[in-house]
Amino acid sequence: MIKKTFKQSCLLLFILCVATTSFKATAQTQPSVQFSFSTTPVNDSLQMLTVSATIPKGWQLFPVKKTSADDAFVSSLSLDTAFSKLMYSKDTATEVGTLQLMKQPDGSNYRLYSEGVKFLFPLHIHSDSAITLKGSFVWLAKNGDELPAGEEKFSVTINPSKASLAPMDKKKKMEMSLINTFIIALLAGLAAVFTPCVFPLIPVTVSVFLKRSGSHQAGIRNAIIYSLSIIVIYTVPTLLLTWLFGNSILYSISTSAIANLLFFVIFILLSISLFGAFELTLPNSWANKADEKSGTGGLMGIFFMALTLAIVSFSCTGPLVGLLIGQTSSQGISLAPVIGMLGFGVGLALPFSLFAFFPSMLHSLPKSGGWLNSVKVAFGFIELALAMKFLSNVDLIYHWNLLDRDVFLTIWIVNFSLLGYYLLGKLKFSHDSVLQFISVPRLFFAISAFCFALYMIPGLWGAPLKPLSGLIPPATTQDFNLDNLQYSIGKTTTAASPNGNAIAPKKYTDKLKVPFGITAYFDLEEGLAAAKALNKPVMLDFTGHSCTNCRKMEEQVWKNEAVLKRLKEDFILISLYVDESTELPQAEQYTNAKGDRITTVGEKNLDYEITKFGFNAQPLYMFLDLKGNPLSEVKYGYDADVNKFIAHLDGVKKTFEQR
Repeated sequence: MIKKTFKQSCLLLFILCVATTSFKATAQTQPSVQFSFSTTPVNDSLQMLTVSATIPKGWQLFPVKKTSADDAFVSSLSLDTAFSKLMYSKDTATEVGTLQLMKQPDGSNYRLYSEGVKFLFPLHIHSDSAITLKGSFVWLAKNGDELPAGEEKFSVTINPSKASLAPMDKKKKMEMSLINTFIIALLAGLAAVFTPCVFPLIPVTVSVFLKRSGSHQAGIRNAIIYSLSIIVIYTVPTLLLTWLFGNSILYSISTSAIANLLFFVIFILLSISLFGAFELTLPNSWANKADEKSGTGGLMGIFFMALTLAIVSFSCTGPLVGLLIGQTSSQGISLAPVIGMLGFGVGLALPFSLFAFFPSMLHSLPKSGGWLNSVKVAFGFIELALAMKFLSNVDLIYHWNLLDRDVFLTIWIVNFSLLGYYLLGKLKFSHDSVLQFISVPRLFFAISAFCFALYMIPGLWGAPLKPLSGLIPPATTQDFNLDNLQYSIGKTTTAASPNGNAIAPKKYTDKLKVPFGITAYFDLEEGLAAAKALNKPVMLDFTGHSCTNCRKMEEQVWKNEAVLKRLKEDFILISLYVDESTELPQAEQYTNAKGDRITTVGEKNLDYEITKFGFNAQPLYMFLDLKGNPLSEVKYGYDADVNKFIAHLDGVKKTFEQR
């Protein structure tokens, strides 16, 4: 009997083993959520752990964050005990994917991701040696009526997180910025070729090289020398100016109220000239002397031929050159204006060498005619629009309140509408030729002008117009702004300390504002006092009225709901305008270490930025503890990556809490 029972038990055990093996084999053939784990450094003390999930068709994955009590199910990340202190709260995680909301019969809701999702977890890690991070990700999914779940263990190696990462990141960004500057300037130089001051000279100049030279090779050589001379003429003056007066001279000029006012006057005169009211050129004696020298032959003769071109074409190329110098100088990178002029010179000179190499291509060039004048007038409308930009900078610095956002947009809408009418032949100037029909390119340019004008119309009622955020005045200058209503309702303009005392920003609040209902201080001492009372870290926002990238950063990053929540609740924001013209009280004026007399709010803020952080460009975001010491060595500038900014905010907040 015992023997029989033993045999039955063995048989039952065998059947169970076979069944279990079969079940596992079947389960392995079923699709499931696939995970991968990786880390990337954000700054010297912050790593971003990314959990990437690939979700099979028909499945949905639950998120990691709860937004309400209805979220009964979530996935979760846990680190091994040795690393548990590195983890931020679950609220700091970022989810990147398409979120779906599924209603249940009982009235509850499921928040689910399908196809794929990435979960980003900021980790506070600072180590001088490589470490292996271990943990697990517990996931819950939905497949029809089933709720499959699992646990994925991971192990990733994190390389040393050193402060040198930030300079390397900064260096890479600077290199990319210079490359972009060169490309934009190159395109501007090529555009200048199609102006009436330059285009007719191409076939004449190339023909002169080919006829004067003893051979085709000599003609090509002379054309190359001619092109190099053009590049030198446009690049060297900018380089010399930077060398003689320092790396920041062009940046200082571009952010100066007087310089912006001068640019406004010049651009207005240039636009009127392009409309045909008069011819604005450099002194004729300059062109005559250069032309005389060009006939001497040799290398000097070719150089003076190029100089003659630069002088004669000034009325057409001058506006583009002025715009490029103004925009590149405001980047705060000393090489940017030089690289900009290099790119412009290359673009302008390229056709002369190209047609010398392939002279047969000269026959394919369109003949000079009325279309060149149309290009000139179109540039006039663009110059007029840009003139308003320079005047807007001055208006903001001196608080004239003449060019508020809605007034500025009205001018631009009318301006580009008139450009569209002109391109359609409905608006004519005295020197325009008869337009018998509309060419296809001209029609498309007219459509573009009208579309741009229509796009700006909602901005009169407060539409964000994010692509124009760096060109138009900030939304805070507009009285009637529907978009700002959401930030005005229930807005708290006064911070309160734990003992109930009100800490309201007082200094300069009648002149300076920040968007989106954020409470900000505009004086360093006042802001630091509020931070100590509220026990919150300080976010220094070095900004400027004429700072294009500052406005872009506000519209593209600050306005994000997650960022805005952190700025309002976790930090004391101190916005320091480096071009604010308000004069300091006599008792607060001083002489800095260089011997310069500091008399305005802007000069004081810029001097503090340079002295404290060795930086003079904006925007710059630095974070301080209650003693005024930096919470991070990263000099955070313009970067439209919202997730990166959130991670940086969370990182400095964590550092503040640890201190």
